[in-house]
Amino acid sequence: QVQLVESGGGLVQAGDSLRLSCAASGRTFSNYAMGWFRQAPGKEREFVAAISWTGGNRNFGDSVKGRFTISRGNAKNTVYLQMNSLKPEDTAVYYCAAAFGSVAATTAREYGSWGQGTQVTVSS
Repeated sequence: QVQLVESGGGLVQAGDSLRLSCAASGRTFSNYAMGWFRQAPGKEREFVAAISWTGGNRNFGDSVKGRFTISRGNAKNTVYLQMNSLKPEDTAVYYCAAAFGSVAATTAREYGSWGQGTQVTVSS
């Protein structure tokens, strides 16, 4: 499995931007599709964004389309989540995940490796 460590979370105001990073180690990063999920208190884990191993395909959850983007730097073994126009309802713990293979998967069960999560809090 690949080990994942997220960073970049914090407390911001509504309308602000934030960029999350996820550093991977332990396996060949370019063999994995990467995804971001989030979980707010009392809610189920929600798909946010995913990117294929080449970066050519990207998928986004409906609630973040047009505001969030996902990118990867295979040379740096890192995936990024750029979050713009943040809303209070974006408040959650954000998790990075890795899925072996090329597809930008959108369901959690397709991901075999997970990070510990980073808290994002958006105040109104």
